[in-house]
Amino acid sequence: MCGRFIQITDPEKIRVLFAEFDVETKARARYRPRYNISPTAPILTVVNHPTPTLTLTRWGLVPFWAKDPAIGNMMINARAETLSSKPSFREPFRKRRCLILADGFYEWTSSGTTRIPFFVCMKNREPFAMAGLWDLWRNTMTGENLASSTIITTEPNALIAQVHNRMPVILPREMHALWLSSDPVPEADLAACLRPYPARDMEAYSVSRMVNTPTNDSPACISPVRGV
Repeated sequence: MCGRFIQITDPEKIRVLFAEFDVETKARARYRPRYNISPTAPILTVVNHPTPTLTLTRWGLVPFWAKDPAIGNMMINARAETLSSKPSFREPFRKRRCLILADGFYEWTSSGTTRIPFFVCMKNREPFAMAGLWDLWRNTMTGENLASSTIITTEPNALIAQVHNRMPVILPREMHALWLSSDPVPEADLAACLRPYPARDMEAYSVSRMVNTPTNDSPACISPVRGV
């Protein structure tokens, strides 16, 4: 699974690096570098409106038909293999896809009774886009809408397999337009996007267990710890 990640690149720089998309005022105004994002937090997300739009969604998908938004706490990830069959993900897979932006993510491995955190990023330290799904839930009591999202995971590449048995789907830039299409896309074409990212372009190293506490949110979270 992917249970923690970071977003530290400014939205305007992201827009230049990736592709043309609108940036909502609230996304720009509320941006700050975050080094330890945990579930239910607001996250920078490019949703597949007719004009792709960078906005904020809550991490943890709440299906439009849900009675209680707390269901999102259990749906921070969606397995690529079951997107077409799971009721919570089937319609978003067809209609409401998104890119969840990141500069890196954390995974944990075990050494005896100790869980050791690792930070995973691109070797060139550039931000990247994880494939996701989004949905819009309406609170019938207040009339307010909640946009939420989930990160799609797949089998690990050779690097991540040393730490964990799943990894987020990271989409190469040439796949962004297809994934963000608001028009119908053949399911086979979408499924072809959901493969492990090449290990040769990534690196992983151990970091402090301070990341285990979500309130710890500073550059120290991604500082290497040697001798683990």
